[in-house]
Amino acid sequence: MINTILWDVDGTLLDFDAAERAAITTLFAEFRLGECTEQMLARYSVINVGFWQRLERGELTKPQILVGRFQQFFSEFCLDVSLAPAFNERYQLTLGDTIVLRDDCLELIRSLKGKLRQYVVSNGTIAAQTKKLERSGLGALMDGVFLSEQIGVEKPNPAYFERVFEVIRPEALSSVLIVGDSLTSDIRGGMNAGIRTCWYNPKHQPLPAGYRVDHTISDLRQIPAVIAASCR
Repeated sequence: MINTILWDVDGTLLDFDAAERAAITTLFAEFRLGECTEQMLARYSVINVGFWQRLERGELTKPQILVGRFQQFFSEFCLDVSLAPAFNERYQLTLGDTIVLRDDCLELIRSLKGKLRQYVVSNGTIAAQTKKLERSGLGALMDGVFLSEQIGVEKPNPAYFERVFEVIRPEALSSVLIVGDSLTSDIRGGMNAGIRTCWYNPKHQPLPAGYRVDHTISDLRQIPAVIAASCR
């Protein structure tokens, strides 16, 4: 029976693409970098995903990926690369200015509160995630928040989950479900930790080989059905 949910934030509970787009557009104006075109936004998104995946593989540190993605982005579009550190610092806070909840998730999490334990598990920065969780109202509903920057290791590293489990002390690994959109971070992390996995896949993408997914959903409102099925 599932009695504990580990929630990813960006791309799962919150629409990260909307926040990313708004933050970069705002900061281009603030830093007087000219127009940020659709082509530029699309390219940045690709660069960003690539850098986070390198973090998940242990190839780069968090500070390296946070600044490095903007250094590469600015370099490709002939912008002042020296602005990357300051741009990133402002970006962490500006990300939290745009809150778009996915699938009425606030009401969903509120309805589950007290029935099972719910925690945030995120690789996002302390500055960005603290603001998002506060402004969205999600943080107040959670039983705890685990940010990799505080823990000192990232998802999908098994050590990340070991430190989470040291705090929440699950009665059994089979009682824990991780819900997330990232195969490389959330699903791989759940596999590494030996817990149940739920892939949030609203775009109905095919599942690549090499992943064990216990549940696939396209809408977060399907979670109660997943929990109910575990009780049978």
